[in-house]
Amino acid sequence: MSFYIDAHSHIWTPDTGHYPLAGGFRRANMEPPSFTAQELLAQAKPAGVNRVVLIQMSFYGYDNSYMLDAMKMFPGTFSGVAVIDQNALHPEAEMKRLKDQGVRGFRIYPKDMPFERWLDGEGLQAMFKTGAAENLNMCCLIDTNALPALGKACQKFPETPVVIDHLCRIGVSGKVDPAEVKALCDMARHKKVTVKVSAFYALGKKKPPYFDLAPLIKSVYEAFGPERLMWATDCPYQVVDHTYQQSIDLILHGLDFLTAADKEWILRKTAERVFFS
Repeated sequence: MSFYIDAHSHIWTPDTGHYPLAGGFRRANMEPPSFTAQELLAQAKPAGVNRVVLIQMSFYGYDNSYMLDAMKMFPGTFSGVAVIDQNALHPEAEMKRLKDQGVRGFRIYPKDMPFERWLDGEGLQAMFKTGAAENLNMCCLIDTNALPALGKACQKFPETPVVIDHLCRIGVSGKVDPAEVKALCDMARHKKVTVKVSAFYALGKKKPPYFDLAPLIKSVYEAFGPERLMWATDCPYQVVDHTYQQSIDLILHGLDFLTAADKEWILRKTAERVFFS
């Protein structure tokens, strides 16, 4: 049996005594109320997934403790993508501190900046520079309107590894716009960019078996190649109304243009290189 890597899942615990929520969040925001590391693995392992990239959950703000503790509890099982203050002028020390604890990327996204200038701040510029020096991924939760600015940053910092989450959220509206597909595919010219083929429950028709997403995935596959694509579920959201197996089955059985070698890259080897090496 092959073993796979889920390149994007979130975890949280109802134990808000040990892991308090950040300001502005309440227990009611935690939906489902619990999705612990153990609950995630109970979903993943029956599907042949034995490693997962954990993405810091917004409930915890800049306190990455629960994710880091889960990584320690299950050595070798989890890698981590942390959240720090992307507007801090000198993020370098915090990035290196978290790298020492197994973090391999940092989630960034447009906050209070216009999309065309969302990466212009000194803090994000420093993050990109440190990402190149330390081989730490800039993991972008963005729509396609943020791609022009990201392209400029990739030109300025060509050695910085960049990951685009969830197919750049193309199809969230229910429609897959060819212009948006082209904008994402054009990012393949930046050789350090990889793309997560993920969050199928939220894209296109939003219904399993997700075959309507095949043309989008094929376009991205032809642009980037399998070595720069990685599958992920975006749990727990994948398993609220759908199943974990339905997500991985699209890659395993639903895309006739993928070879066995392609599937190995998308389901394991790319994420292994990017987040576990």
